[in-house]
Amino acid sequence: MNIVRVILFFSFEYDGVLYPCALVEWFTKIGWDSVTGLWVVCPDTTRSKRDRTVLHVDSILRGAHLIPVYSSEKLPLDFHYSYSLDLFEAYYVNKYIDHHTNELIF
Repeated sequence: MNIVRVILFFSFEYDGVLYPCALVEWFTKIGWDSVTGLWVVCPDTTRSKRDRTVLHVDSILRGAHLIPVYSSEKLPLDFHYSYSLDLFEAYYVNKYIDHHTNELIF
């Protein structure tokens, strides 16, 4: 299993068949944090840009909750939460978000 971030849901029709898809960004598992008991992932990049691809929606198994790995630097007062998945270098995968995620994660 891999962690992806859905950027966009869309569909298209080809030869009379509707294909539901998602544009996603990929994350790589970089280790396990023994203090939190959570896996840590970081965005996959190529030439300093995040790797993106299109997946069929049926290949997505479950939602995941990503928590930024904070550094010792303070966030600006005007930091908006909607930028959280764009600005941090690593994220914890919260396996405790619900029962099903806890059973399936890695």
